[in-house]
Amino acid sequence: MSTTRRVHTYPFEGEVHGLEIHPAFEELREAEPLARVKLPYGDEGWLVTRYDDVRTVNSDPRFSRAQIGEDTPRTTPLARRGDTILSMDPPEHTRLRRLLSKAFTARRMGQLQPWLEELFSGLLDGVQRMGPPADVVRDLAEPFTIAVICRLLGVPYEDRGKFQHWSEVIMSTTAYSKEEALAADRAIRTYLAGLVSARRAEPHDDLLGVLVAARDEGDRLSEEELITFGVTLLVAGHETSAHQLANMLYVLLTHEDQLRLVREQPELLPGAVEELLRYVPLGNGIGNARIAREDVELSGGTVCAGEGVMAAAVNANRDPRVFTDPERLDVTREKNPHLAFGHGAHYCLGAQLARMELRVAIGGVLGRFPGLRLAVPAEEIEWKTGGLFRGPRRLPVAW
Repeated sequence: MSTTRRVHTYPFEGEVHGLEIHPAFEELREAEPLARVKLPYGDEGWLVTRYDDVRTVNSDPRFSRAQIGEDTPRTTPLARRGDTILSMDPPEHTRLRRLLSKAFTARRMGQLQPWLEELFSGLLDGVQRMGPPADVVRDLAEPFTIAVICRLLGVPYEDRGKFQHWSEVIMSTTAYSKEEALAADRAIRTYLAGLVSARRAEPHDDLLGVLVAARDEGDRLSEEELITFGVTLLVAGHETSAHQLANMLYVLLTHEDQLRLVREQPELLPGAVEELLRYVPLGNGIGNARIAREDVELSGGTVCAGEGVMAAAVNANRDPRVFTDPERLDVTREKNPHLAFGHGAHYCLGAQLARMELRVAIGGVLGRFPGLRLAVPAEEIEWKTGGLFRGPRRLPVAW
């Protein structure tokens, strides 16, 4: 089948600015919903872009994450490790996920909210004392989300400079070489191994302590799984939320009608966060590959057993088959079954925490600074490139 189809090279030709979605995604969604693609690393694979297909690939047990390897198509120099929760299928995935599920219950998240509000209010105090312009990325998004993951996982906040750099290198696509990515991976794993040793010497009631106990007392984790789990939580726990908070504030500040609605009707905030999750592209457009266990029929054709499939959730969230007027940001949108946190067994374990962080931060900054605005023209914002995540390098604001 692949020999009869045009092979698209990804990244697609032509640049996009800021948070724009490359027009090729929409073209493929409408004309070629099962597209053959060649990514920078690994073999060729398939790209699905329609909502129903993306949901199926993300949740159908006929698609496996455990079978990925060095030849699996990907955008990053490093292939995903096999001992991470992101590369497992049930029941192994279920075993690891269950270890963490108690840390992310609704009750525990509710207990965490007052601390989140106090933490972010303190950051706003500092911004207010400093006066405009402030940088949302440096002064709010990064310190807020890093402090949260440090508290949950049990990582010293003063080490943030080191693990921020390692995370950036590991999550790069073109900004760093494979050798640099390997070195960063070794460094962050050595760092986590040191924290594990410290937990063994002096147990703590944090996620790292829970994982160490699971390893040492219940033998429910191997040592490698333990360290990989810690690395995954540390990297994913701050990178995604920090980027999305800055992205969402940028989008609101450049959609004045929607910003005005949220300011005038604070009760719209939870729905506005959901709409921003749908509307704002976090990643580069291509999700992690899955391998078909058997032949599967999708829109546009059949994926054969053994072939890799990438699901473009960023484009599925704009599918007119599911969302009315999908290219429009609408904070009053009622039907909004977005796929920002995935779907199925690998649905983001920290989704509830991420939602709470975003509500606390967006509500807090708009409440403290009713006149918040960009301090420079939108076209002058510099955007990060060469990595899995999109976001402004700096986001200067005034009030």
